Amino acid sequence: MAGSFTEAHRGGEGSPLLLVHGFTDTWRTWELVLPALERSHEVLAPTLLGHAGARTADGPLGADAILDELERTMDRLGWETAHIVGNSLGGYVAVRLAARGRARSVVALAPAGGWAVDDEMFSATLVPFFTGLREGLIAAEPQLDAMLASPEGRRLATAQTVVNFEHIPVELLSHQARGMIGCEGATELMQSALANGFPLDAERIECPVRIVWGTEDQILPWPAAAVRYRDEWLPNADWVVLDGVGHMPQLDVPLETEQLILGVTAR
Repeated sequence: MAGSFTEAHRGGEGSPLLLVHGFTDTWRTWELVLPALERSHEVLAPTLLGHAGARTADGPLGADAILDELERTMDRLGWETAHIVGNSLGGYVAVRLAARGRARSVVALAPAGGWAVDDEMFSATLVPFFTGLREGLIAAEPQLDAMLASPEGRRLATAQTVVNFEHIPVELLSHQARGMIGCEGATELMQSALANGFPLDAERIECPVRIVWGTEDQILPWPAAAVRYRDEWLPNADWVVLDGVGHMPQLDVPLETEQLILGVTAR
């Protein structure tokens, strides 16, 4: 059911692969690429602290709390390291985990935090955007299913995240919208990011890194949102720019995305 949220998905066999979703999303953002990834990997796709379906955080909620929780989860599974794939906030978390020595490889899909130091993209654009979008969804929730019943409604619902939407199941779109509504940690996470920024000890990253960005990303626009990754943090990463793709390649172009992931994890 669209309104049912769970802490994690685990499946497949092979080398460990951790999938980290973006801000206000849930683990189900990976559903369209899971079958291919699980043929080669033991996959864990958790729902991050503060998001719909996750357990309640034990203390203050921020990027460090999310990182610590993911490391504890990896420890419980006996995963000293894993291939790590993340989108948006999850992409930033993925490279932070690599800096902590927990990654065999990283594929970061439009990772957050890479705008220039003096760019007010987060405070002036992203915080108002997510705040307004969540408030709007809360108000529109009674009409959500009716809106998603039409192609025009589905286009409107996905305009900020993907270019190609026709193949995405309506139930998954409904789940994601209600996941944003149920993301009770959204405000605290944004306040933490405003206070602490998006630090990265990039010099500590030793594993292979692939960064993937869509030219039609409406949330973290290419190339402005990638400045620090390209020029300062990870200029020697394997950079892949996807023409005509939005903020969530795993939903927008799942076949291409799964190949981009497996092309790194199979090395």
